[in-house]
Amino acid sequence: MTRKEAWNLLTEFNQEAFHLQHAQIVEQTMMYFAEKLGYGNEKEFWGIVGLLHDLDFEQFPEQHCIKSQEIMRARGVDERIIHATASHGYGITVDIKPEHEMEKVLYAVDELTGLIGAVVLMRPSKSVQDLEVKSVKKKYKAKGFAAGCDRAVIQRGAELLGWSLDDLIRQTIEALRTFQD
Repeated sequence: MTRKEAWNLLTEFNQEAFHLQHAQIVEQTMMYFAEKLGYGNEKEFWGIVGLLHDLDFEQFPEQHCIKSQEIMRARGVDERIIHATASHGYGITVDIKPEHEMEKVLYAVDELTGLIGAVVLMRPSKSVQDLEVKSVKKKYKAKGFAAGCDRAVIQRGAELLGWSLDDLIRQTIEALRTFQD
């Protein structure tokens, strides 16, 4: 599947600017981690997984990570993409555990990129460039802040990767700095 084909599929099921922007942020973050973790030859694949991870969320939020599997299979999408995108719903809507390092990264950064984005919007600079881990951690601990970002998923993602929460936050901020602002 090409990036263009993935984008066309995504936009067939998603029209809201917020969802499209989130998909692109996760796409770019996944591509950054592919390079950083030694999977540079799979960078585009990681990006497509990031782009399509919430394919069904806008239209089928109650069947998130379930309906997307049906949609993608009906379109003949590679089973590796289907498994990877579905695995980010592990313990929430599906029992497909993230196994590959790519799937663990997706699981970890999906919610975290949303939380970091919300933190950035509150900053005077509105920039990720001057964001520090401690600022994210402060908002992470504030339960009412960005309440839709599941902290338990972020923590489990760090654990799946064998990283500390601080390291996951730091590396995700570094990823976002490479393409935002």
